[in-house]
Amino acid sequence: MNEQELVKQTAKHVEALFSGEGSGHDWWHIRRVWQNALKIGQQEKADLLIVQLGALLHDIADWKFHGGDEEAGPREAAKWLRSLQAPEHIITKVCQIIREVSYKGAGVDTEPSTLEAAVVQDADRLDAIGAIGVGRAFAYGGHKNREMYNPHIMPQLHASFEEYKKNSGPTINHFYEKLFLLKDRLNTSTGLQMAEERNNFMKQFVRQFLAEWHPEEDIPESFHV
Repeated sequence: MNEQELVKQTAKHVEALFSGEGSGHDWWHIRRVWQNALKIGQQEKADLLIVQLGALLHDIADWKFHGGDEEAGPREAAKWLRSLQAPEHIITKVCQIIREVSYKGAGVDTEPSTLEAAVVQDADRLDAIGAIGVGRAFAYGGHKNREMYNPHIMPQLHASFEEYKKNSGPTINHFYEKLFLLKDRLNTSTGLQMAEERNNFMKQFVRQFLAEWHPEEDIPESFHV
């Protein structure tokens, strides 16, 4: 199977798996990550086959939906790519991207080991910020039955992946625990340029949200933007 067909068949497979998913990790999220990864990868001169396959398969079995199993994604990706008789060196590189793409807490270093992993991680993080990022945050919060906001529950900067996995705070806290931190954790100059406007919009949204929630009282210091 040639490279173009490998990407095409993988896209069809992932679309079939994730169409209609309601937590913000649906096919359209994956498609946006794929397209942004392709754009960033072209600018950064990455291996575009590895970038595209990594982007398409980055959420194929996300640990958040598989009991915290960090190897569920690489395992499912490898199984799919082997079914297409993809070369093992490609499978190894794609699985490494899947292992490295996730945010794992404010205190956890997640620097990618390859340019291709850096590109996919940036594309995934871009989709977590801006207007779409706001929408996805509340979609996931609703999916997990979380409060939108509780002024008595303060954000936490998780020191380990285990702490981050156990987090169940309100959705607004997620902005402070992850989303506001992402811009400064991007890897590529292309990704950073794409992030500026999104990051500014997201901060303005949270300021407006809190101003509406606390019209006649001070916003708790931990929620200052």
